[in-house]
Amino acid sequence: MNSHTASTALIPAAKVPEGQTPPMIAADQASLLLSDDPTIAANKRLCYDMYRTVLQAGRADKVRDYIGPHYIQHNPNVISGVEALETFIRNSRPERPIAPTIELPLIAIVAERDMVQFTFVRSEQDENGQTYYTSWFDLFRIENGKIVEHWDPALKSPDMLKLDPNKKRIPQ
Repeated sequence: MNSHTASTALIPAAKVPEGQTPPMIAADQASLLLSDDPTIAANKRLCYDMYRTVLQAGRADKVRDYIGPHYIQHNPNVISGVEALETFIRNSRPERPIAPTIELPLIAIVAERDMVQFTFVRSEQDENGQTYYTSWFDLFRIENGKIVEHWDPALKSPDMLKLDPNKKRIPQ
């Protein structure tokens, strides 16, 4: 952990039932992008800007600004390849203005070597319709200034499978 990560302030993201600890998010996302290592800082910025531009703002036309041509996807709802990611973005979200920050409740950005991980608070509903909070992560691998691989904890979603007209998947 570098000195920048240790100083990031956290704030509660939501109220939770008595006895549970509320999820905490970063009070200042810009502080999460800092690093004493310029390569680590650049990798964090690349992933952060891609998240805001492509995933959050739905800008499929900007995918190749951030994603390498031989992109490997480990989410079972999206096939590998930059073209597949462009199609997924175009078909799964509307285009909207690019916000200055990530709008999801961001806990941390952790980076080492060629990897950058974002951790978020995620709200879900239990079988009784009660909201509860868990976490979500996105892990990216960077090569030559582009994101070339992605992991997250996603499970197969029937709704997402409808977005892939070829129903292609990476062999198990």
